[in-house]
Amino acid sequence: MGKKKRTILVSACLLGAHVNYCGGHNNHLAVRMLREKAILIPICPEQLGGLATPRPAAEIKGGTGKDVWSGTARVLTATGEDRTEAFKRGAREVWLLAEVLGAQAALLKARSPSCGHGEVYDGTFSGVKIDGDGITAAFLRGQNLPVFSEDELARCEKWLSTGES
Repeated sequence: MGKKKRTILVSACLLGAHVNYCGGHNNHLAVRMLREKAILIPICPEQLGGLATPRPAAEIKGGTGKDVWSGTARVLTATGEDRTEAFKRGAREVWLLAEVLGAQAALLKARSPSCGHGEVYDGTFSGVKIDGDGITAAFLRGQNLPVFSEDELARCEKWLSTGES
């Protein structure tokens, strides 16, 4: 009997689902190949939060995902529409799925205001990045769930093999 596969949440856009803000995807072959090593659960926090696809691009204004949870930053579109509550609702729904399905980690889309891990856009819609996590990544990390981005596949694969990141 082989080693039991770990279960990880994966941003659905990385698996080729057309769920990103513009209705496209961020298909990533190496992420898709992880299905050989893990059980992949596709998630899109923005859709789970009730936002449509396509939808206006949004960025965190005034900080990072951690700041959104503390109430000092908001998620806004370029025209100033506040999407904070939808993003927070989506993060809570992702955590519910993690609990119900026994997910042991998450592999999320880099730089996304929901999923970004390690860096996100600064809220000016100018392409400037700042250190920090998106709303869902911050929430999951607060629940002690390991979080990786597609830029950290080597670290994710090490975790899948050894449990160490």
